[in-house]
Amino acid sequence: MKRYILRRSLQSLATICLVIFVVFMMLRMMPTSGYFTREDYLNMTEEMRMVYLKNLGVLDPPLTQFKNFVVKLAQGDLGRSITVYPKLSITTILKEKVGYSAAFGFASMVLSIGIGMPMGMLMARYKDKLPDHLGTGYAVIVRAIPSLIYLFLFQVWVSKIFGLPMLFYKDRPESWILPAISLSISSIAWYAIWLRRFMVDEENREYIKFAKVKGFSKKYIMRKHVLRNALVPIAIGIPSDFLLIISGSLIIENLYSIPGMGGLLINSIKQMDNNLVQILVLIYASLSVIGVFLGDLLVVLVDPRIRLSESEG
Repeated sequence: MKRYILRRSLQSLATICLVIFVVFMMLRMMPTSGYFTREDYLNMTEEMRMVYLKNLGVLDPPLTQFKNFVVKLAQGDLGRSITVYPKLSITTILKEKVGYSAAFGFASMVLSIGIGMPMGMLMARYKDKLPDHLGTGYAVIVRAIPSLIYLFLFQVWVSKIFGLPMLFYKDRPESWILPAISLSISSIAWYAIWLRRFMVDEENREYIKFAKVKGFSKKYIMRKHVLRNALVPIAIGIPSDFLLIISGSLIIENLYSIPGMGGLLINSIKQMDNNLVQILVLIYASLSVIGVFLGDLLVVLVDPRIRLSESEG
């Protein structure tokens, strides 16, 4: 186990370094106009622009630029935004936005797992009966209808019925309810339909039939065998989902006017804010790689029979 963790940690670190190196080098192929705000670019002469770029270090060889970036990163200096939030520290930007996205993401995960998994278990237990039909219908509707449509209808109708604010207000806790629920609608369907599928697959296996022949109760078989094995493929993705909650949701945060992380990467790419892009890519790549790694470890906790290396098998 220790050797596996060490090996995977080194592999994860190498993957993160490779991703950020490739992205960093690709960004250096972009036009240098992305290092100026529109006003600065128009007000500067060509000589002034070259001096400005030289002071930024953009005219240095790419490998030298990357070395300087890594050194500053190790010192905790994430740099400053160029065009999206001109001259504002990226650390300050992230501090302001991550909290909102993380709070809504965490609430969404609690709702998704707390509702989706029991729904999936209920659907599997009453397969081809009313609970299964209702749950499947919900999942089909969520998948078939474009998310923007049902999210907008949910926002309008529920806010009218229960008198809840349609937009997010920092000082009004009741305005947090609709965004948190909206963010979990799709995930609830995902957890429910996949857990139902895995549980139904497990029920059809030979060892389950043998357990029934031996006289074990259906409740015992579902809890000790079917659910336990069905949770393994679900558990793999939970750490990644949990870590990536800070990434926010472009649709939800725009729909409810939440000042979170959603859309920040897209805006930084559109406005060619190279400093902000490379930091966001580094964060998302790190979270994704770490999430996959933690997913492997969580699987062992869910089912101790699984071994992560051949020497432990």
